[in-house]
Amino acid sequence: MSETLNLHGLIEKRGASRVIDGHITGCAASRDNQRFAFTTAEGDVIVAHRGDLTDAASWPTYAVHDGSALTIAPDTDPHGFLTGGDDGRLCRIDMHGEIEELGKTRRWVEHVISYVDPKNAYIAASSGKQVELRDATGRTVLKTLEHPSSVTGIVFDGKGKRIAASHYNGTSMWYTQSKSDSVRSLEWKGSHIGIAIHPQGEALITAMQDNDLHGWRLSDGHNIRMSGYPTKVRSMSFSSNGKWLATSGADVVVMWPFFGGGPMGKPPTELPGAGGALCTSVAFHPQQEVVAAGFADGTVLLIETPTQRVLPVSLGGNGPVSALAYSADGCMLGFGTEEGLIGLVDLAAA
Repeated sequence: MSETLNLHGLIEKRGASRVIDGHITGCAASRDNQRFAFTTAEGDVIVAHRGDLTDAASWPTYAVHDGSALTIAPDTDPHGFLTGGDDGRLCRIDMHGEIEELGKTRRWVEHVISYVDPKNAYIAASSGKQVELRDATGRTVLKTLEHPSSVTGIVFDGKGKRIAASHYNGTSMWYTQSKSDSVRSLEWKGSHIGIAIHPQGEALITAMQDNDLHGWRLSDGHNIRMSGYPTKVRSMSFSSNGKWLATSGADVVVMWPFFGGGPMGKPPTELPGAGGALCTSVAFHPQQEVVAAGFADGTVLLIETPTQRVLPVSLGGNGPVSALAYSADGCMLGFGTEEGLIGLVDLAAA
């Protein structure tokens, strides 16, 4: 089933939306900025081409996973996407909609990420306690990194030299090009449920089961604690210059300062919310100090951090925002909700 909605906000003039059956589990843009893809709890991937951005009815749907699609990332190839599912498969979907199985395990493939620069390219996927680091093709496993418990998040640093994973009682950090599998363990008791790394590699931050954040200054391993949330933080995003960490978990967008000695001993800045609805997703613009924020009532806002000016993207319903992402050039913003709404907005002339 598929239907369109009359949503208010920027999406009315510069975007399109569609409602499908099932929870939207993730979204991502291709590296060439020409496609945007959405994953569903039914295992489907819906792909929108930039040329047909405002024609939601033309966005094709591909059946990729037998079960839920749990994670999506841009492929190392500029045109495609990587997905993981609870069927234990790591898959690639190319620009023509062709699906290739890159790997199969007995456990869920819960996280997949990729890194590309002129010299190196990697794909990493987590399943249970293991993270497989693969080459650019995704077909060769370079290393299998073992962790003490199930991996809850993975991230490359800004130069692709290190990969870090969150798990119970802390994080593990590995060098991608090291011939030995020596690990740097950063420990803090408790359940760590998500991970983010500072763009310049200054700090590693995790979301905790206990409604707060923990982190480590990577220069010396000094612990960082950020607390005061009414609920779990499910989404974190650093600004491209590394000055701010935006987070969900409150009825406003909570922004921690990573300058002037912060965040330790510095209060967070609170950006406007959506009338009391909890913030569920955040994404910083890839170049500008603008945060996209999704809320539990389905609202999506763009907020300029220096001025706190707000531009409504979508003031619709259809459940909490569960997926939110920019294209790398910052010209497209996609989002999805738990009740099957997918939306895509052209920001190039906004």
